[in-house]
Amino acid sequence: MSELVHETLEPVYEQVVGRNPGEVEFHQAVREVLDSVGRVIGKHPEYARAKIIERICEPERQITFRVSWMDDRGEVHINRGFRIEFNSALGPYKGGLRFHPSVYQGIVKFLGFEQVFKNALTGLPIGGGKGGSDFDPKGRSDREIMAFCQSFMTELYRHLGEYTDVPAGDTGVGSRELGYLFGQYKRITNRYESGVLTGKAEAFGGSHIRTEATGYGTAFFVKEMLAARGRSLEGKRVVVSGSGNVAIYAMEKARELGGVVVACSDSDGYILDEDGVDVELVQQIKEVERGRLSEYAQRRPSGKYVPGRQVWEVPCEVAMPSATQNEITGKEAALLVRNGCIAVGEGANMPTAPEGAQVFREAGIAFGPGKAVNAGGVATSALEMQQNASRDSWSRKFTERRLEQIMVGIHERCYATAEEYGVPGDYTTGANIAGFKKVADAMLALGLV
Repeated sequence: MSELVHETLEPVYEQVVGRNPGEVEFHQAVREVLDSVGRVIGKHPEYARAKIIERICEPERQITFRVSWMDDRGEVHINRGFRIEFNSALGPYKGGLRFHPSVYQGIVKFLGFEQVFKNALTGLPIGGGKGGSDFDPKGRSDREIMAFCQSFMTELYRHLGEYTDVPAGDTGVGSRELGYLFGQYKRITNRYESGVLTGKAEAFGGSHIRTEATGYGTAFFVKEMLAARGRSLEGKRVVVSGSGNVAIYAMEKARELGGVVVACSDSDGYILDEDGVDVELVQQIKEVERGRLSEYAQRRPSGKYVPGRQVWEVPCEVAMPSATQNEITGKEAALLVRNGCIAVGEGANMPTAPEGAQVFREAGIAFGPGKAVNAGGVATSALEMQQNASRDSWSRKFTERRLEQIMVGIHERCYATAEEYGVPGDYTTGANIAGFKKVADAMLALGLV
């Protein structure tokens, strides 16, 4: 980016920081995009004249509300709910709900901002938004989770609609929570609008492979990055952080594509299995029994559990960070490079800190940013919306084929855009510019709204 363009955008960044104090994740996400789109402003002065960048950094609507609910002992709890309806230039707001103690305005805003560009990259008619609560579902009974979800939806429902805002699941929000949320929406509105939420169970309008989509999409994108360099996943050592929904299905698809997944993690440590991680056992422990990953080594002789350590110390050729934001710092990135890593695909949202991404760029590693790599989830949500709108249900095989086509298309857009703007192989710049241009052109066409 030229010094002139950098100076042009620096005041925009300073304005974002000033108007959103303390929201460091949001600042980081904006900084990354601005560092990329500076290349575009020189070619498209109409974006600067219309203040597109300033407008795109300001959410169209920010909703914060109280969620009061009662636990099984009769104690009343107060949580805070959020919905950031960030940008609807391309379609209704689309993005998940996250239930986790770390959730606050800055986290939701950063996720919503990323969602705008991620959704644009899919090529589907969906805008960007995000929401959630600081409620912690861990250790809560089904009745308590239902009570919270019903209270949460009692406030949120008035802002939703299949042509307005369509949430999905995210961390802490799976098909169980979405069922409770949709049940309350139906109860309040007296309308069976299945298209108002996605990620639903197949029993009431959900799509095949929606649960698997983010993880599958991550593996598909990594496969395309390697193919662009004349390589494949076949026989490659793969390490995945996390052991939740995204991690499990990234491991499953990477294994199916020929990779050898040797390690995954949870918040307490990681498992190492040189014979290849038994993904079905991980899924049984984490999703069915809701246990800890340490139990894996007790049931599988080839498995070893390493407590209190980062999974990135395990040598690998392919890394798929699928846990949380900023989990790979410069230190972990350097370790991955030294241990022979050739490709990194972000299954989570912004899991690589800026200094880590810089290490990968300097080392020439194929690095796929989350807004491109993990777009499979929202892409399949949009496919679910299509099925709901047409009162149709597609086969698992057809839906997975559509998902793979979308991920191949996202890779092609990122790759071609990076080439066009003089940074071949830089998927971060390619993704940011391709997503930004699609949204910016729509905003110009819609006028000052």
